[in-house]
Amino acid sequence: MVAEAVAARRLRLAYQPVVVAGDPSRTGFFEGLVRVLDPTGRVIPAREFVTAVEERDTGREIDCVALAIGLDSLAQDPDLRLSVNLSARSMGYPRWTRILRRGLTGREHLGQRLIFEIAESSAMQMPEVVAAFMAEMRRHGISFALDGFGGGMCALRYLRELTFDILKIDAQFTRGIEKNPDNQVLMAALMAVGRQFDMVTIAQGVETAAEAAWLRALGLDCLQGYHFGAPNLSLPGHRPEQQAARGKSPLSPSRLQPA
Repeated sequence: MVAEAVAARRLRLAYQPVVVAGDPSRTGFFEGLVRVLDPTGRVIPAREFVTAVEERDTGREIDCVALAIGLDSLAQDPDLRLSVNLSARSMGYPRWTRILRRGLTGREHLGQRLIFEIAESSAMQMPEVVAAFMAEMRRHGISFALDGFGGGMCALRYLRELTFDILKIDAQFTRGIEKNPDNQVLMAALMAVGRQFDMVTIAQGVETAAEAAWLRALGLDCLQGYHFGAPNLSLPGHRPEQQAARGKSPLSPSRLQPA
C-alpha cells in the first residue's frame, strides 16, 4: 500500500511546531512529518508503516518526496524554519541529491532554514557516512538534529565526531515526568549531554501542562508534542492542496527565533 501511495504521490507533510520552552507562544521551527494517504484519502501516520519500508527503496523514495515538499514550503515562506526526517540510507541516493541541489539552486539562504533530522538508530549504523554528509551539507548552512536520543543504543563517543546542532530527547523520558523520579534523573542527564556538546535540547512527546511545566523548570530549550499542537497538513497561510500539486549552521538557544 505504501509503495502504491509513493508511486501515486499520495504523500504529504504534516507540520508540528517545536516551541521555545521559555515562551511557548514562539515557534522555534516546525517538523515536517511524512503522512501517507490511502486510496480513500485516509491519513496514515509514519509510525504505522516506517518500519516496514525504511530498509527498502520505498523508504528512500519517501525521503525524496518529503524533501521536495519541504523545500517547496521553505521557498514559499521566507520566515519558515523546517526540519525534515532523513535516513542515513538516503544520503548519497542520486534522486534525493538531485532534489536537494535543485531546491537550493538560486536560493542562497534557504539552507539556513533547513534542518535534517536523523534518527539515533540510523546515525549509529553508519557514523562515518553521516559525518561526511554533515560536513558537506553545512557548506549550504543546513543544520542537523539527532532524533529520539536515549531511545536506542547510541555510542556517546560519536557525539564528539558528528557534532549535531540539536538533540531531541526521546518521548519515553517525557511521559509523566512530573511524578516519575527515574525519568527526572534520566532527562536531566540527557539534557546535560546536549549542553556539553553545545546542542539545542528538545523534549519530545510533551502531552500535558504538568510535563511542560516540569521540563521548562529543568531548563530544556524547546518542547514538542500534542500539548502544543498536533501535526497539521497545512501551515498558517498555506492551503493543503498546494502540497498535492507538488509531487554547521549555528542554531544555538540564543538564536532561536519565531519561525
